[in-house]
Amino acid sequence: MIPPTSLIPIHDDNPTSGFPSVTVGLIALNVLVFLTEPHFGTGGGLQVSEYFYRWGLVPWEITRGHQLSLTGCLAACFTNKNVYLAFLTSTFIHAGPVHLAGNMLFLWVFGNNIEDTLGRVRFVAFYLLCGLIAGLVHVALNANSLFPTVGASGAIAGVLGAYLVLFPRARVLTLAFVVLVPLPAMLVLSLWFLLQLFTGASQQIGGGGVAWGAHVGGFVAGAILVVLFGGRSRARERRLPPPPPPITPLPPGPEAPLKAPDEGFWGPFGP
Repeated sequence: MIPPTSLIPIHDDNPTSGFPSVTVGLIALNVLVFLTEPHFGTGGGLQVSEYFYRWGLVPWEITRGHQLSLTGCLAACFTNKNVYLAFLTSTFIHAGPVHLAGNMLFLWVFGNNIEDTLGRVRFVAFYLLCGLIAGLVHVALNANSLFPTVGASGAIAGVLGAYLVLFPRARVLTLAFVVLVPLPAMLVLSLWFLLQLFTGASQQIGGGGVAWGAHVGGFVAGAILVVLFGGRSRARERRLPPPPPPITPLPPGPEAPLKAPDEGFWGPFGP
């Protein structure tokens, strides 16, 4: 889940040049998947647990190359899981409405500018690659974990890392405890990253809960990948004012005949 912090971004002052169709599409897809989840991903029932094991990322399965042998399913337990496809499917599943809302808020505030800078196709590749790297970091840190991991947090953390690299001075309207204040993106995102880093380091690796390592891995991956994707040069071009329109010279008009001054004409020094 993205917002375990007292700083919650609401809006930024970084306008885009067009409609962020990919960002909106990703949000819509996450919401649609959430609406299909049993009990909206909440509760500890067998149906919810089986759903998360079916589509979630389980580090033990990745390191062993095959799925866990499940028992106690409501019906016949599934046996055809593609454990590596879970790197993708897990990024569109959320454990409850608060989990979903927090992730989608961060994606909306920061994702539109990264999409506007990279372009739609590059942004899709960037987003999915950040999610993949975040998942790999989580597996590396929790190789024997039997808990399924779900959520778009790793991919969105990559978006935050990219935003920090490209727009550190952008102002972000932020809910700080109970007050709305405009803060520089560098402050908001750096504090978020430090919280993930130190909280993750202080917690036991291998258990369930928040995938802090995936957040840190996704953030660092996004900061690096956005440069490799040409984001810095594109951001500079995006900030440059548009060139002035070309000036079309006026066609020459008819020559006016010279006239002698009228009688009684007075110039500046007299007649």
